[in-house]
Amino acid sequence: MADLLKLASSQAREIILDSLGRLVSLGKAPAEPLPDFIIEIPTDKSHGDFAANAAMVMAKAFRLAPRKIAELICEEAVLDGTYFERMEIAGPGFINFFLSKKWFSAVADTVICEGDGYGRTKTGAGKRVLVEFVSANPTGPMHIGNARGGAIGDGLAEILDWAGYSVEREFYVNDAGNQIEKFGKSLDLRYMQLCSKDGLAVMAKSGNETDKICEAIYNDSETFPMPEDVYLGMDIIAHAHNFFMENGAGLSKQPEEERRKQLVAYALPKNIDGLEKDLGKYRITYDTWFRESTLHNDGSVKKIVEMLTERGYTYEKEGAIWFKSSELGDEKDRVLVRANGIPTYFVPDIAYHYNKLVTRGFDKAIDIFGADHHGYIPRMKAALTALGVDADRLDIVIMQMVNLVKDGEKYKLSKRSGKAITLSTLLDEIPIDAARFFFNYREPNSHFDFDLDLAVEKSSQNPVFYVQYAHARICSLITALRVSGYDVESYNAEELDILDKPQEIELIRHLASLPEVIDSAAKTYDPSKITKYAVELATLFHKFYDACSVKNAETEELKKARLVLCRAVLQALRNTLSILKIDKPEKM
Repeated sequence: MADLLKLASSQAREIILDSLGRLVSLGKAPAEPLPDFIIEIPTDKSHGDFAANAAMVMAKAFRLAPRKIAELICEEAVLDGTYFERMEIAGPGFINFFLSKKWFSAVADTVICEGDGYGRTKTGAGKRVLVEFVSANPTGPMHIGNARGGAIGDGLAEILDWAGYSVEREFYVNDAGNQIEKFGKSLDLRYMQLCSKDGLAVMAKSGNETDKICEAIYNDSETFPMPEDVYLGMDIIAHAHNFFMENGAGLSKQPEEERRKQLVAYALPKNIDGLEKDLGKYRITYDTWFRESTLHNDGSVKKIVEMLTERGYTYEKEGAIWFKSSELGDEKDRVLVRANGIPTYFVPDIAYHYNKLVTRGFDKAIDIFGADHHGYIPRMKAALTALGVDADRLDIVIMQMVNLVKDGEKYKLSKRSGKAITLSTLLDEIPIDAARFFFNYREPNSHFDFDLDLAVEKSSQNPVFYVQYAHARICSLITALRVSGYDVESYNAEELDILDKPQEIELIRHLASLPEVIDSAAKTYDPSKITKYAVELATLFHKFYDACSVKNAETEELKKARLVLCRAVLQALRNTLSILKIDKPEKM
């Protein structure tokens, strides 16, 4: 795929290098090693489309003033066959390059010719990347933090794919360990309450309606008390009630361990299925749902402790096995196996990342975690290093918390009802498009106030509406012209040279930057670069459309050229919205 910004930057560099070569051959410059120089895009476009500091960094080697070096370079520069029409010297010796109309025409033409592939690059060279995100605890529904993590993780995975990586998405199912023990205990206590005299009375009074039973039991903590070390959500009561309705009270006569086992076997698959359905509604599909239990069952967890011990990175203290993580950059050593012989959660996590990078051989593993996992990074990298794995192959993106705002105040659902702010309840309140766009509108590591009122507002203040409106506006224009019999398809690239208004030029410049923006977003793991690109593209289009008439252009040639530019903008909008998995309405 063509990246005309990168191509033009490369041409500017070659022009300078070729000119220096001629200067040396003519004896006008010394045959000294050339220091590296920078080609950049100036903020002020009056300083050119590209600027080079070549003359500045060569002053010492050439023993000449930078401006004199710049003059020599410009004298020998050959622009024929390039996208540049002229060069100028500015200040003490900066060399500014000005693009020709041919470049701007080529940009619009390239966008249309590459179509749905415009913006894709080959930067990733097919390297295999595994993006793990959300991985919500399967003992309950997904909360608002998972909603942000889902948008960021899925958006990042798509961006990496566009940047030329071979990407897979993965959900890590924590179906083993303490949380499952806690889940089983919670289910068992609620089930036994339902089997009691008081529980049977509540069910009879409520007509066995699950919602009414859940509220009655949840709100009567005196009759139905629960300890602090269990899950208290109403979803636990609902699972226990549904199990009772299907199986009766017979399980109450079984040993507690058997009850817990059966209740978990009943409820956990339903929770996982619910997670998958909610994420599917959110337009997220995973390549793999990886279960933690497989690492216990195939001996991987035990093997990790053995490997760390063989490499001299463990020691025993008070009956427990410790990892010497402080020797490898962690703030302190970590317990691997408790004195009772049960591994800590850290061991299966190590086994899981070893599985990603060694067993399955991904070139890079990327995790999307909440801010409470910040301390997790040095200990996991220490573990990988101890196992002989390049820790730089693991990258962890930390995302900050989200505040929901409604009517100008923080928005919280009722704690009394036991209902948390979940992904499902959020998507009942706002459009999916708004959720995916808003959660990617800020850098992952920035705190974010999510305005629920703005998310449903149909105005230019709502960024996703603003971008979609630009898309629909162009579609309506094209449809109207097509209905009138106008040929909206055919054109020659040379016909676009007529575009020279400031609004047209700025719009084309922004179109050209999409491949670079995608590469930058992939490099920095920041999907917000895509949403910001889309908003800026919509802004520049609306300015162009209001200032430069298409239907009533001064000439037919200008009408055709502007229509082609509109089609190019439409394509770039479609591609950015596709990356974000946001609808592309043709009417609004």
